[in-house]
Amino acid sequence: MTEKHIIIIGAGFGGIHAAKELLKGGNELRITLIDARNFHLFQPLLYQVATAQLSPEDIAYPIRSIFKNNKNLTVLKERVSAVDLDNKCVNVERGNLFYDKLIISVGVTPDYFGNDNWKDLAPPLKTLEDALKVRRRILNVFERIEAETLHPEIKPEPLNFVIIGAGPTGIELAGALAELSKHTLKNEFRKISPERAKIFLIEAGPDILPGFKPKLIKSAEKSLMKLGVTIKENARVTNIDNDKVEVKIKDSIEIIESKVVLWTAGVKAYFGNDLLSSKEKIPFDRKGRVEVNKDLTIPNYNDVYVIGDFAIFKDENNKPIPGTAPPAMQQGTYAAKHIKGTAKEKFKYFDKGSLAVIGRNEAVADFGKFQITGFPAWILWVFVHIGYLVGFNNRLFVMIKWAWNYIVRKSTARIIYTNYNKK
Repeated sequence: MTEKHIIIIGAGFGGIHAAKELLKGGNELRITLIDARNFHLFQPLLYQVATAQLSPEDIAYPIRSIFKNNKNLTVLKERVSAVDLDNKCVNVERGNLFYDKLIISVGVTPDYFGNDNWKDLAPPLKTLEDALKVRRRILNVFERIEAETLHPEIKPEPLNFVIIGAGPTGIELAGALAELSKHTLKNEFRKISPERAKIFLIEAGPDILPGFKPKLIKSAEKSLMKLGVTIKENARVTNIDNDKVEVKIKDSIEIIESKVVLWTAGVKAYFGNDLLSSKEKIPFDRKGRVEVNKDLTIPNYNDVYVIGDFAIFKDENNKPIPGTAPPAMQQGTYAAKHIKGTAKEKFKYFDKGSLAVIGRNEAVADFGKFQITGFPAWILWVFVHIGYLVGFNNRLFVMIKWAWNYIVRKSTARIIYTNYNKK
């Protein structure tokens, strides 16, 4: 029997689960897993790295370690520049790789809605590098204002933080930033009071947590306001400068002074339609995602599967499934089974619910017919995230850190990696 070569692009949740499923059982498959980085990143906890609750190594795990005992799987640290669909070829930095079957799981990138010049002023939170950059900006503001108090001739800088986008990432970041200023940094400075920091959460829509039930939205709003977070809904950002954000609310313009502006407002496909050749044959949505078939293959190319955030898949109610970890994991497993001939004809997403944490002991969980708020939802959030972490060491270390931080409310992950060329 001829050995089939399966290429997986992307070692995120979808790619990792596809690889693990392909490796199950005896088969004649040769698997190549390609990623530009040498680690699998647990993105849902990036905000905890950004707010100094966890270290980068706590949420990242070497890809090679995951598959060290699987001799028929090769890991390549390469950048993919294009996929030649007609010639069944993946273009990488060091040459071309040919495949029999291909799984694409490349994820998304921040969408600034035509204002790409805002990216340096309002960094996103999608990569480990982003998280470290955000952490550096947040911690440096406290350090800089403390130093400025020694110079009366310098006008004191407002201790304001602006987060644009109030989906799960936005509210988790707002809650964690409030905990950092009010508890973690308390009594550590001599001239300033970190707890006086003001956090503004900006949402263009009518509610925070779009898609969640009204009961959960109200609970989240109450928890955020308890932490001192100022929520501005129906607020559209019209401009961002080095030291201020311009927001339009109804017919009035409001200016918020801030040196730290963070972007959690929107995403689009990482490559858009630039990744795939013969793109005129392939349907894309307005965010550059591929509209896949019911078996997750690309129209006109049944040997190529697109999963995760790069795919747009609609359920039986014609509603797109969310771009989160659980759908990507299920899609990865399904695509692998379909390649092996053991999957059902159509992919069906099983909705396990949605979770978002607001702060210490506060979270919301939506399971469709019932919802949970407060401490029970927070406990559930903790165990779900621990369970999803790859690697026993990661789970153990994160659990120990969370337990210690919970008791003493002091994180030790507050090292500032200095970059003298950037703020």
